[in-house]
Amino acid sequence: MKFELTLEYLENLRGVIERREEGPARQLMAELHPADIAEIYDELDMDEAKFLFLLLEGETASEVLAELDEDDRRRFLEALPSDVIAKQFINEMDSDDAADIIGQMTEQKRADVFLHLDDKRQAKDIVDLLGYHEDTAGGLMAKELIWVRDEWNMRTCIREMRRQAEAVDEVFYVYVVNENDELSGVLPLKRMLLALPETRVRDISEQNIISVTTDLPSQEVVQIMEKYNLVVLPVVDENRRLVGRITIDDVVDVLRDEAEEDYRRMSGLSEDVEPNDGVWMLTRARLPWLMVGLFGGVLGAQVISFYEGDLAKHAAMAFFIPLIAAMGGNVGVQSSAIVVQGLANNSIGLESTFRKILKEFAVAFINALACSSAILAYNLIFSDSLALTLSVSAALFVVIVFASVFGAFVPLTLNRFKIDPALATGPFITTVNDILGLFIYLAIGRMLFAVL
Repeated sequence: MKFELTLEYLENLRGVIERREEGPARQLMAELHPADIAEIYDELDMDEAKFLFLLLEGETASEVLAELDEDDRRRFLEALPSDVIAKQFINEMDSDDAADIIGQMTEQKRADVFLHLDDKRQAKDIVDLLGYHEDTAGGLMAKELIWVRDEWNMRTCIREMRRQAEAVDEVFYVYVVNENDELSGVLPLKRMLLALPETRVRDISEQNIISVTTDLPSQEVVQIMEKYNLVVLPVVDENRRLVGRITIDDVVDVLRDEAEEDYRRMSGLSEDVEPNDGVWMLTRARLPWLMVGLFGGVLGAQVISFYEGDLAKHAAMAFFIPLIAAMGGNVGVQSSAIVVQGLANNSIGLESTFRKILKEFAVAFINALACSSAILAYNLIFSDSLALTLSVSAALFVVIVFASVFGAFVPLTLNRFKIDPALATGPFITTVNDILGLFIYLAIGRMLFAVL
């Protein structure tokens, strides 16, 4: 059943913590999922969270620690002794989660934790994982997996699998390696169950297997697992030796982090921030793009001042300035968002940039025709100035077409130069389209009022 954190539950829990009642505290958390316990910790101060954390069983404690927000986890780890972290948490974790957590520590604390680890093989696995960049397949993978040699028979195979399974929480596949530890296939569990005891692994294994190398960027790992509908993906080194596996939960974390990063950039936030961060951190993340918007506003004011005489003669033109600016910004953000989304999920095909821009132009032409026709009809009814009517309609048509093409062109260009295309959305597109939209509108208005 889904847990819902209520104020009543939180007040009851805080009362138990304040009285240092360990039994009732354990009872309140007994049926909760680690993710639910992590949600509770977000509402507690450090002393309260530390009291609860030390009451958890080893495996549950390690899972809760992995679920915590990175900033909360970092502060929490700083408050715990190294021996407690090693024996109560790290010993119970998979190697990839342990590497993520130890990687957040200072060099001194990291060394202290390693000294208190009982399992030296696990320590070696964690050190190996820390050597990979976090945004690569090596940084995502876990070392825990089940492997068998291709020359083994089923009797030996099953005995070895039982031994290895003690360290693996979930068995998705059994990997087959040759005498050089090179990945050669997978062993389907159904074939293994139906095979005779003397059957060789190589005779029933599947040879055609998708794998990735340790240095492959995490974004490409996500695309491969999504394309082939994989729940787990083996990782090999440059010599094709099996070194680890990536599971679907690790990929979900990457997708979430990338989506959050793109959303921040589209919203004009220059840093990774949380609502509970300090005032200076939040200000520093927001201010750069606000200054860009401020500069854009100043340029827009200069454009208006350049046409001040025209606006003084034809004051009704000023009524439609917000409309032109808003439509240009909205269309540009729509266009850039669609392109950025397509680039992110690799759904944009291999067609040339010119063909993509041409398609966006066709869409923009239809949208511009519809919107400019609507405002033309409105002004024919409510305005007695033919010049104003034609100026607004013509300007809106041009602005929509330009903003749409510009909104698609910028992220495509950034992507071609290996720059994150998410930078092209949000404040940047809106500001540029506001300025150019105003210029187009007032220039067309000056020309048509002079003619008509």
